[in-house]
Amino acid sequence: MSAQITVALPKGRNLKPAVQLFAAVGLDFTEALSDSRRLIFTAKSGMGKAIVVRDTDIPTYVENGAADMGVSGSDVLTEQGKDMFEPLDLKFGYCRMMVAEPKELSEKDNPKEWTHIRVATKFPNITEAHFAGRGVQIEIVKLYGSIELAPLVGLSERIVDLVSTGETLRMNGLVEVEKIMDITARLVVNRASLKTRHEVMSRIIREMDAVLPSLNLS
Repeated sequence: MSAQITVALPKGRNLKPAVQLFAAVGLDFTEALSDSRRLIFTAKSGMGKAIVVRDTDIPTYVENGAADMGVSGSDVLTEQGKDMFEPLDLKFGYCRMMVAEPKELSEKDNPKEWTHIRVATKFPNITEAHFAGRGVQIEIVKLYGSIELAPLVGLSERIVDLVSTGETLRMNGLVEVEKIMDITARLVVNRASLKTRHEVMSRIIREMDAVLPSLNLS
């Protein structure tokens, strides 16, 4: 590689597969997996550096050029709507965004008959767009954590949240009633970087696309 690039990697469950993917194309940031206190890591080749930040912040770093490329969930990208190039679906970090409600309510409820509902969520833009497309009026309660608690204490009738196994919902007496979208990790690229460092950036994208089918990323 002829130019050093900066990569934004997500904290949490997608950090390991993201590190594995970049290592497969010559940018080895495995040190990031063993040191949770540091935020900046240099590739063993010396040809790139990685910053490790919250997934929700990655689009901001990439859009504004603080990182040339990054890995972010499609839920975050859809919710924020930042202006970036999104060349690859990386196929890991799968989960789904669901509408859920208390089990007792679901036994007598028909989502097709909803006209006006109250929904708690971390994703107001996605939630509003989904229900607007269905012609359902909603009142959104924006929360930042423990979304499952909202119906249990009467804050909202329903929630929109990410679901992986569904165990957290079941433990709190909630059931899935409607899927909004499937979620996977995506490669995102700063548009200016793609032009000014076209050769190295394009090479990374091509090599990632080629190796993805052979990698067992989880």
